[in-house]
Amino acid sequence: MDLIATLKKHFGYDQFRPLQEEIIRDALAGRDVFVLMPTGGGKSLCFQLPALMRDGLTIVVSPLISLMKDQVDALQTSGIPATYLNSTLDRDESKARWRGLHRGEYRMLYVAPERLMLETFLERALNWRIAQFAIDEAHCISEWGHDFRPEYRDLKKLREHFPDAPVIALTATATERVRADIVKQLKLREPRCYVASFDRPNLTYRVVPKTAPYEQLLAFIRSRPDNSGIVYCASRKSTESLARNLSEDGISAKPYHAGLTSSERTKHQEAFLRDDVRVVTATIAFGMGINKPNVRFVVHYDLPKNLESYYQETGRAGRDGLPSECVLLFSASDVAKQIHFIDEKSESEARIARAQLQQMVHYAETRECRRMTLLRYFGEEFAEPSCDGCDNCLTPRETFDGTIPAQKFLSCVHRILAKSGFGFGLNHVVDVLRGADTEAIRQRSHNELSTYGIGHDLKRESWQAIGRELLRLGLVECAPGRFATLSLTPVGLETLRTRTPVTLTKQVDIAERAARSRIGAIACDELLFEQLRGLRRRLADERDVPAYVIFSDVTLREMARNYPATPTEFRRIPGVGEQKLKDFAEPFLSEIRAYLTTNERRTFTEDGGPLRPPRRARLNDSQLETLRRFQRGEAVEDIARARGFVRSTIYGHLLAAIESGKLPQARQRFFTPAQEKEIAAAFQRISDGNLVDVTALLGNKYDIGELRIFRAFAAHSRAQSQR
Repeated sequence: MDLIATLKKHFGYDQFRPLQEEIIRDALAGRDVFVLMPTGGGKSLCFQLPALMRDGLTIVVSPLISLMKDQVDALQTSGIPATYLNSTLDRDESKARWRGLHRGEYRMLYVAPERLMLETFLERALNWRIAQFAIDEAHCISEWGHDFRPEYRDLKKLREHFPDAPVIALTATATERVRADIVKQLKLREPRCYVASFDRPNLTYRVVPKTAPYEQLLAFIRSRPDNSGIVYCASRKSTESLARNLSEDGISAKPYHAGLTSSERTKHQEAFLRDDVRVVTATIAFGMGINKPNVRFVVHYDLPKNLESYYQETGRAGRDGLPSECVLLFSASDVAKQIHFIDEKSESEARIARAQLQQMVHYAETRECRRMTLLRYFGEEFAEPSCDGCDNCLTPRETFDGTIPAQKFLSCVHRILAKSGFGFGLNHVVDVLRGADTEAIRQRSHNELSTYGIGHDLKRESWQAIGRELLRLGLVECAPGRFATLSLTPVGLETLRTRTPVTLTKQVDIAERAARSRIGAIACDELLFEQLRGLRRRLADERDVPAYVIFSDVTLREMARNYPATPTEFRRIPGVGEQKLKDFAEPFLSEIRAYLTTNERRTFTEDGGPLRPPRRARLNDSQLETLRRFQRGEAVEDIARARGFVRSTIYGHLLAAIESGKLPQARQRFFTPAQEKEIAAAFQRISDGNLVDVTALLGNKYDIGELRIFRAFAAHSRAQSQR
């Protein structure tokens, strides 16, 4: 049987997602494979499909015992013989499964690493025909990763016991250092390595100033009455109090953290998976492996300690590809809390943790595209001027002439250092600016400084934001160590002395609801969709499985879009395989027929694909500032340095200016005639114009931003010649 036929028969799809087919063919050829694919990218299929097409047993190693039952339920509902062994089974159930394994009744076995590596388990497994090992959450084997688990280390002994069995290692998040460590620890032999894009185009990223956090969270959830989500907190106490308060306010919620018993965690997680609970409040440190495809929002109530954890946790949203939201509530006090925890670590650990926290804070405070910032962290360039899927792209924050407040802040830092002989932290500087009457200020006579009280007109939060932005712009620097004292950089000192103009960003006072990204949206009959959801829920309860095991939201929306009337038409719906056709065609077709007796059939012309709103013709304040500097003769590098941006952001601003007709005669500022000829030849050779391929062909001499500029000028020239 060929790949597509097997895919359609068991999983109900007639095409693969990016990289899946290549990975599956390598796995079927018996090669070791490393797969880095974001959550929702279809990692599981990369070992599940080969397991169906090869003789023998595929052993799936997973650390998430609580999810094994649901994973196996989903496979069995699709007609795939799979099982699991873990501590939740009673003695009789466990014996029955062991017998089935020895008789070769299963194609897949899910097991935790600590159980697999028991000598008694390995001795039994030597009698089985092992087709392959699939190591899920493979980043857990690396101590450089964000979720290192010592029990994973023993997996490197698999090669000694099963030298001929191929291994496929899979993870959703890993830096280059972690990837190399995974390959080394698992002793992968000349592995084929696949790294998919880290981009999750259906997710919208937002950062909201944390002012009245509970009220903000409650309003956010209430405005999405049909959606379920996860709220990540920094402490167990917060998860408990939040879940209790939300429940009292009419939103069903349960906590999830390491302090609960195993049975309590399982109970709360199952309630969430089965849609009995809308919201789970979970600890950031403990994390949670959620296999629920239709999580529509992830809110970080507290600041994560690093971008890897943030990416992994936000990745729980929208695994089915439908539009979903990721919101971070951010405040300076959360940064201070993280610094306090870091100070308790050893100096070597603290140095790494501070650098990671700095990257996290940069993400929260950046004016650049948040998607671009995230992808750059993982070594990936985002080749678009705007993602149209984060707050900074959808509703760019306004800038203002911040020269006077910047002068006040820089002067205060400078005078405190001159008077005391050493620097002080951000909060102390802010207290001096606002004229606070604190013991620390009186003891050091900082109330005698000329800058004492000169900033009383601004709120404390505003001065803290200004201080952090000056840090980001490189005018102020923060000393390493637990006290994080401030001092001026040479650029900051020069700016203070010469009164150099400084552009700052206006703070957002309220959490406005950003326009929602439509990437991944499937237009359908919403009333029918809700009725199909109700039917799915009833069928799931009858079978004692989570609702998504029956059908995903994507499949239901396709039904509510196409109104299948016969088993043949039902079979064409994505996600309907042979087993589900037999089990569920009749009730769903009956529901659709009944609906159409009282409602009209609607027609949908949109394809529900990655639609993006048209580029705004009017430049925003930040783009105009870049344009003004460029027209004054400043180079791209100089503008980026002065404004605290990376070059690609400045290129994006200039591209918007070119496309809006503001820079018709500036081509020679970017390219010499020889460069134009070289780039044009490369575009001719790459017929589809893929910028990554063009960049590679040119030996990476040009930024993707420069190539987009070239392409825009070329399009402008063609338009002029056709007039």
